[in-house]
Amino acid sequence: MKKSHILAIVVIGIAIAIMISTAGDTSSYVNFTEAKNMAVKNSSDVKVHVVGTLKKDAQGQVMDIYPSPDKLSFSFILLDDQNTPQEVYYNEPMPADFQRSEQVVIIGSYQKDVFVADKILLKCPSKYQEKEIKAS
Repeated sequence: MKKSHILAIVVIGIAIAIMISTAGDTSSYVNFTEAKNMAVKNSSDVKVHVVGTLKKDAQGQVMDIYPSPDKLSFSFILLDDQNTPQEVYYNEPMPADFQRSEQVVIIGSYQKDVFVADKILLKCPSKYQEKEIKAS
């Protein structure tokens, strides 16, 4: 065999090994009911993405956010796309503009009846609104 053929086989083998090793790290977008079923079936090691909105009162003010006394973690109520409320715990400080976010994506898993988020992604409407430019 030529050296180029051996090199090509090694490169293909490495690519396959990388794809197999990262396949276990992928997670899917689900609602809280599906996430809870996955946790019961597969243990709490399965990481999932849940998209939702923060719970608000009649005036549009965000409610049910509970920071820890030291402000290094917090919990909150998130409503998924089925409008199912769920307590979410995040072991990091509250992200900037968290209460102003239009949508929240949490990545994590269930531990008992609480969803523990490893990561929080925010979609803030103010960042994407077009500003009117005035001609002078």
